[in-house]
Amino acid sequence: MFEFHISRQARDRYRFDDALFSTSGNVIFANLYAVRLFADRVNRVRDVSRHPEVVLKAGDINAMGIIDEALHYVVELFRKDVNPQVMQDAYAWVASRVGKKELAKCLALFVQLFPPVDVYKKRISAEDYLKGESAGIPNTLITLEEMLLLWLANGNPAFAPFLEFFDDRRLKGESVYLKIMDGMEAFFQTQPTFGPYNNPLVTMLREPVVAAPDSLQGQLDYIRKHWGKLLAGLLFRILGGMDLLREERKQRFFGKGPSPVLTFGPSALEEIDRFSPDIDWMPRVVLMAKSTYVWLDQLSKKYGRTLYRIDQIPDAELEILARWGFTALWLIGVWERSPASKKIKRISGNPEAESSAYSVYDYTIANDLGGEDAYQS
Repeated sequence: MFEFHISRQARDRYRFDDALFSTSGNVIFANLYAVRLFADRVNRVRDVSRHPEVVLKAGDINAMGIIDEALHYVVELFRKDVNPQVMQDAYAWVASRVGKKELAKCLALFVQLFPPVDVYKKRISAEDYLKGESAGIPNTLITLEEMLLLWLANGNPAFAPFLEFFDDRRLKGESVYLKIMDGMEAFFQTQPTFGPYNNPLVTMLREPVVAAPDSLQGQLDYIRKHWGKLLAGLLFRILGGMDLLREERKQRFFGKGPSPVLTFGPSALEEIDRFSPDIDWMPRVVLMAKSTYVWLDQLSKKYGRTLYRIDQIPDAELEILARWGFTALWLIGVWERSPASKKIKRISGNPEAESSAYSVYDYTIANDLGGEDAYQS
């Protein structure tokens, strides 16, 4: 599950389902299905059937969400391992430089542009939201951290095609937002370094962008390689995000149109019926399934002699099944198997492999099981 900044303007334009949003106002993706629903909604509004150049791919949104979550995770680790009061200290540092009034004005504008649910629904004002708490943490500090991550997102060239969702131009033009971000960067220069390369926190958060400025794939790969030990809980999602990006970027060539439409003559549909009639014993059958070769090996060990044909299965074993209440026996894997399957498996490093039961050479009882005669017996 990960969250992602979405502006009020984008939310109004695309009319996303309210269920997509957390109480903080960020769009929340519980799984890849939710990401696909989000992308589908955007593409419908953009009418990508007529304007394919503006299509939004689920893999890109998924990758941006994972990167954003990774940065939040790093900030949380810094708070936990280095300075539990870091955002309080950052707030005081910035307020002393830009003024409490200007800082409050900027935070209120941020909340208006990227509103929590209650602010978006006009249940409370941005100012009242900032006076409250969420899970015991002052909303001013939560907003300051979100604003820092928004600033980093807007400075990421790989995110540029998607800035419609988290554009910070109004913050730049109508508040001291940039001075606050300069103050945040200066503040973290005074804090202990962090991460595998002992950088100030903001410098560390920029590392993936510096390493691969125009590539979401490259940034995920950097996080995987260099922050993997810190973000062990996210590794599976990071790998999945990279796989999705690769899949969506595969070149697919279908040749020149128009595509041929396959047609089938009557002969293609003339198949021999090979099903059993639906007779009255079928609903009452109690079926035991046995993997034929495995069962023969087990019985060989039980009876102390080699049993390799199905007509060598002792009657006593069938009587046991009958006493247990079974009325039918399904022998799995009795068809003649392809010798090529065995050869491929053994070339691949398993010298004792047998042919796969799913690699059928012919639908006749296998000769090494005794063939049709042994089956009838």
